[in-house]
Amino acid sequence: MKNKNIQTEIDTCYLYQVLADNEQDPLVSDVFKRMSEIERGHAESLCKKLQIHPSELNKPSWRAKTLHTIGKIFGYDYILGVLMDTEKSISTNILSAKKKNKQELTGNEINHVKILRSILDTEGKISGKQLSKFESRHRSVGGNAIRAAVLGGNDGLVSNFSLIMGIAGATSGNTGVLLAGLAGLLAGALSMALGEWISVKSSKELYENQMDLEQEELETNPEGEQQEIALIYMAKGIPEGQAHEMAAEIIKDKTLAHQFLIQEELGINAEELKGSAMEAALYSFVLFAIGAVIPVIPFFFLSGMTAVAVSVGASATGLFLIGAAITLFTGKNVWYSGFRQVIFGLAAAALTFGIGKIIGVSMAG
Repeated sequence: MKNKNIQTEIDTCYLYQVLADNEQDPLVSDVFKRMSEIERGHAESLCKKLQIHPSELNKPSWRAKTLHTIGKIFGYDYILGVLMDTEKSISTNILSAKKKNKQELTGNEINHVKILRSILDTEGKISGKQLSKFESRHRSVGGNAIRAAVLGGNDGLVSNFSLIMGIAGATSGNTGVLLAGLAGLLAGALSMALGEWISVKSSKELYENQMDLEQEELETNPEGEQQEIALIYMAKGIPEGQAHEMAAEIIKDKTLAHQFLIQEELGINAEELKGSAMEAALYSFVLFAIGAVIPVIPFFFLSGMTAVAVSVGASATGLFLIGAAITLFTGKNVWYSGFRQVIFGLAAAALTFGIGKIIGVSMAG
């Protein structure tokens, strides 16, 4: 059986190579290739230590292959986002283990996102524009839309499943369950959509105001802003001379300089502000509704406890698939994550079913 740590190294090696093969910027592509080589070296060392045949190095997991497919469809920045989460998780675990065992920290525990940073910073051909582009991508992949889709579907499924089971418990699945399920679907989806619209709209208005102020400062005091850019680069560990050269280069393009400043100084990713609040609301509505409709479907065709049983089975399947999908981002075991999701979901539904049963008996009495 392949060691879990080796599989993680193999997968990251594979995914970094995927990023390298699909990156248009030669410098950034070279960075990804070098990261892939680093990960392969780690995997080879572990194979040698554990006496595992090197042929295993060419076998990425289903998770890595699925992420590759997602990258083909939605863009490869999604893969970069997942890799960064993986690297952070690995480094955190290493640091925690060393502290627990009172081992000396050597500095090698730092995550590979920082190694990416170091490779770029020490590359002789690095320019301000290229570094700014890479920083932009680092920030833009943080809010993963695929992750939001999975969690949105989970919210809809768990909340509406629990609601339906509560009504079914009170009525033995015979009266009003379908109507309650549809009402719960619409109410929950509309609530999620409205909340998303308000959140996106208010954040966008706030950020736009801050961006306008930054643009005004750039127009009225470009020398001061150039100095600020240089200081930002220096804070990242870039030598003072190189930092000033990079700042002088990037300030020539006011648009790029503005983008860099709002990212580094304000922590705003302008790309995330391009989507409309209405689109975000619709997206949220659909994702919630997809999950919420699963426990409702059996009541279109069946009634009574038969419908309840089929609804439980369909919902349990949906919960398992959601749990399995979450492992794309966590790297945990599929069966563990899937069944954990099923147990929690069924527990919530059983609780509301029991409460509904008590209320139903009370009302009947």
